[in-house]
Amino acid sequence: MACASLSKLNAASSQWIGQQSFTQRKGSSTRRVSVPIRSKAYTEELVQTAKSIASPGRGILAIDESNATCGKRLASIGLDNTEVNRQAYRQLLLTTPGLGESISGAILFEETLYQSTTDGKKFVDCLRDEKIVPGIKVDKGLVPLPGSNNESWCQGLDGLASRSAEYYKQGARFAKWRTVVSIPCGPSALAVKEAAWGLARYAAISQDNGLVPIVEPEILLDGDHPIDRTLEVAEKVWSEVFFYLAENNVLFEGILLKPSMVTPGAEHKEKASPETIAKYTLTMLKRRVPPAVPGIMFLSGGQSELEATLNLNAMNQSRNPWHVSFSYARALQNSVLKTWQGRPENIEAAQKALLARAKANSLAQLGKYSGEGESEEAKKGMFVKGYTY
Repeated sequence: MACASLSKLNAASSQWIGQQSFTQRKGSSTRRVSVPIRSKAYTEELVQTAKSIASPGRGILAIDESNATCGKRLASIGLDNTEVNRQAYRQLLLTTPGLGESISGAILFEETLYQSTTDGKKFVDCLRDEKIVPGIKVDKGLVPLPGSNNESWCQGLDGLASRSAEYYKQGARFAKWRTVVSIPCGPSALAVKEAAWGLARYAAISQDNGLVPIVEPEILLDGDHPIDRTLEVAEKVWSEVFFYLAENNVLFEGILLKPSMVTPGAEHKEKASPETIAKYTLTMLKRRVPPAVPGIMFLSGGQSELEATLNLNAMNQSRNPWHVSFSYARALQNSVLKTWQGRPENIEAAQKALLARAKANSLAQLGKYSGEGESEEAKKGMFVKGYTY
């Protein structure tokens, strides 16, 4: 019964619109083979969008924090969590002159996608003027997963197709869905399968509506485990993810990945060097990710601004079959917020801080970052146990 229901869901929601049968002969036996016929509506656009985001020396600025999380950021500099203050901060980020030199895409929260500057210019148009692709967070957040080891699952598939169609009309061209896997909690087979299946369904629905899906099963830094354990879990998770992406007929050339770097747990007694993190992370990727995927845009996951940049640079010291880049939130915004402090007279200085961090990661994407001249603030870790947003 469960299999029948799953088949109906797959058929109803998939981006594939039919099947064509042909006869395949092998020796004296004959069998029928069904081949999916793919809808061509967005194929070329999806591939082009993914390539545009995965362009040399550029990465993604993630400012898709929920209103509650954005409020926490504002509170850190003494501002109230109001729409006016959220708009002011995001306007500072999205109107930074020259941002498009290092940033190719920006992930927005739904509120921001529909907002304009105080002068009435749509934020999506501000991005387009800098040749930055607008993106949108489409998941509805994490909730407890019944039957698991205190783990969670990501909700948001209900109504996703209609929401995605509206986001496309508003100017979004890629989407983001974050689910998480916790190593201290196991992770259980149930949690891994739920994460992989949810990501695959989201990816298929997104492509069906013209949005390039960012596939993000974040393996949380929480724990005191060694780096080898992280590698083991990451390989299992990504194996499952790509199995279900294939099962859902997702176009690999039209997706982007947002993995965690393979690091020891945040509470492990020994820290790993950028070279070690690069070695383990690239080992995992080469074992699990097809070269058809155009871009791998790493999350920072609570690393300091400096750590995130150094680790990315180390991964780009050799050629990779994919564009290996960044999709950072706190690792691009921390210095910006502390420079701005909510004061209009600090906007220009805050925008320069954003450009400096974006440029540093641009150089890291090219494997040319030296780390010279970094501030003490950039070296401060931002790990938060059990972080949610």
